[in-house]
Amino acid sequence: MSLPTAADIEQVFNALFAAPLNTVLIGGAPEPFYRPADDEDARHRIFYREDFVSSSLHEVAHWMVAGEARRLLPDWGYWYAPDGRDAVQQQIFEQMEVKPQALEWLLHAACGLRFRVSLDNLSEGAGDGSAFKDRVYEQTCHYIRNGVHERMQSFYQALAVTFSGASALHDLVLSRTALDGFY
Repeated sequence: MSLPTAADIEQVFNALFAAPLNTVLIGGAPEPFYRPADDEDARHRIFYREDFVSSSLHEVAHWMVAGEARRLLPDWGYWYAPDGRDAVQQQIFEQMEVKPQALEWLLHAACGLRFRVSLDNLSEGAGDGSAFKDRVYEQTCHYIRNGVHERMQSFYQALAVTFSGASALHDLVLSRTALDGFY
């Protein structure tokens, strides 16, 4: 089978979550954004950037981390500072990104895709990223050892079955060195 496209991932997500959780994944956005149901659309919408597979999986990972209350807030109520963050802002960004990026790595594995950590910052404030990569790796290992919640497990399994990726989460073996060389 060929590598999954963002539209393929969107189809799997929407098949699982559109009806029971009133949430859809939608590509083609100039920037990623989460919009809870409103007067414009009765569905909760996860918009991902253009047709980028990694953007679709990253935004889904944020949705997976968000609890019920946050899923009622635009962009899950998160603060975001664009590229060019100073060292303090970057540290805050990284603290908020460890869990979503760990889940994103698992979703990439389910699709049979390589994962790249994103520091989302090209300025000097980002540092070399090695400490952040260590935290993402440790969190990912924690999820593999201890499991993930039901929404994440069902999406992981659906992706793995559809795209012949890593089938059983608890059997997944990932290496910290797989994160080296990429931001």
